[in-house]
Amino acid sequence: MNTRRILLIDDNPNDVELALTALDETPAGPGGHEVSVASSGPEAIALLEQARVRGTLPDLILLDLKMPHMDGIAVLDAIRANAALRGIPVVMLTTSGEGRDIRESYAHGASAYVIKPMDFTQFRDAMRTIQAFWTTLNRPPSLNG
Repeated sequence: MNTRRILLIDDNPNDVELALTALDETPAGPGGHEVSVASSGPEAIALLEQARVRGTLPDLILLDLKMPHMDGIAVLDAIRANAALRGIPVVMLTTSGEGRDIRESYAHGASAYVIKPMDFTQFRDAMRTIQAFWTTLNRPPSLNG
């Protein structure tokens, strides 16, 4: 089985460290997983374009909602507007539990919406569930050819 690629897009270094630690502690299944990080929307779009050219698109994108300059909805719109990227599952991973944010995320094409638990054990369990479903159980169409 191939290595599963995950792109984490989050501007908060503490949340990135927490997510990476949780993913490191998450069983990756056959082939394991590889995590790339973008700290802004524009950086994420550039990384996705590079991955498209190389044929190494991520199998899953974890996207923060509240980011400066280009928020998660704008990043999601850019992903969904690109034919080569639109099939990648995008899980909104955010601290916002506001109904408006949840509705807007789904309206713009989010695959799932997960509120970041504040407790590390709960966060690790959430990451384990996200990773297991989207990179092990779920069978999307091939994006890399």
